[in-house]
Amino acid sequence: MKNVYFIGIGGIGMSALARYYKFKGYEVAGYDRTPSDLTAQLEKEGISVHYEDRPDLVPASVEDTLVVYTPAIPQDLGELQKVMGGGYKVLKRSRTLGEITRGQRCLAVAGTHGKTTTSTLTAHIFTETGEGCSAFLGGISRNYGTNLLMSRNETVVVEADEFDRSFLQLFPEIAVITAVDPDHLDIYGDYAHVVEAFKAFASQVTGTVIAKKGTPIGPEDTRARVLTYHYTDEGADFCALNPRPDECGYFHYDLKYPGGILKDIRVGAPGWVNAENSVAAAAIALTYGLEPEAIRKAIGTFEGVKRRLEVHVNSPKLSYIDDYAHHPAELTSAISSMRDIFPGRRITAIFQPHLYTRTRDFAAEFAEALSAVDKLILLDIYPAREEPIPGVTSEMIFKDVTAPEKVLIKKEELMDYLSDEPLDVLVTFGAGNVDRYVEPITQLLKSRL
Repeated sequence: MKNVYFIGIGGIGMSALARYYKFKGYEVAGYDRTPSDLTAQLEKEGISVHYEDRPDLVPASVEDTLVVYTPAIPQDLGELQKVMGGGYKVLKRSRTLGEITRGQRCLAVAGTHGKTTTSTLTAHIFTETGEGCSAFLGGISRNYGTNLLMSRNETVVVEADEFDRSFLQLFPEIAVITAVDPDHLDIYGDYAHVVEAFKAFASQVTGTVIAKKGTPIGPEDTRARVLTYHYTDEGADFCALNPRPDECGYFHYDLKYPGGILKDIRVGAPGWVNAENSVAAAAIALTYGLEPEAIRKAIGTFEGVKRRLEVHVNSPKLSYIDDYAHHPAELTSAISSMRDIFPGRRITAIFQPHLYTRTRDFAAEFAEALSAVDKLILLDIYPAREEPIPGVTSEMIFKDVTAPEKVLIKKEELMDYLSDEPLDVLVTFGAGNVDRYVEPITQLLKSRL
């Protein structure tokens, strides 16, 4: 193969693969529906990206072109139809990642939430300790400014995505499972099939499964050794002892692990949820055999992941955080962490629901989670890959929210609304295009300081 062509190149997982093949010397190009910061960065790195359905831009040389696509792409897209019927070698993103990792020491992080931060911190630990690793990440590391790390050794850290059962293409040596919650029910149908998929993933692990205590994964599900981790449950194999936030919301704790106790870890990203993720990442590193003291130091230098409790403005008068949370459990964890980081302050949340099916399936749970803020600004649904579903709107969530204040507006009205809004702590939540407002909001709030 000389050319690798991506259909849906702007996705976080797809862009990491595009960077990988560019690093390896292939000619890389692709299509995405809309420009974004990610596609702009790919173009700066010499990767050609276009934003219209142009079958004529697919490389003509069938025999030396690999086409990679994401299942989020509509099946009627002209470019996809051309390659499917044109003799090209065509692979899903998940299959491509599986083929790249095969034959390497694969360390995988799966789970319905927490996997991006945990996998990024794991990769940071391996990099910072000098062991090194390659990494395919589901977010942009703030330490390295990328979602791809490359190393000469054969250790590779990957985020194992349950969407479309993608993680069943992986056969890791060590795997963490952070959570098994109902999600992607448009794919799975019901929670039982979600659990079934995670058990199948666990069965493919060759060495050690490290499951969060309480998840429905046990020794009967895999031939691998099964260990557990938890933030506060001391009955787990790995857990945080005496976790305590400092005055800025950064957590300190002692890590209990099968080899003893690792004293006074400070997590370099704020909030208890990052402390919990650091327990999982440390568990991978210790199981792999890295030196405990080096792990402790690396966790302290971790800066987090873009759009995961990412602080843009922080002062006693006014603060602003952006977060990718788009599932009720993620919202609950993030809001709880923010209460630790900003004790006693008034939290206003902007939430953009992601997908009609997820809104339909979890409207009550979203309402309960969002009721924990002081004021909710709820936007219309971001459809992503879906067509509208009759009767499914943000109103399904809004009507049951019991926060002291709430308002339902369209995203086009957001900046005008915020211009007159009294704010203390503001957070934007969502996996859609609400991130396009991060910079304007940041500038607006900085002008008030």
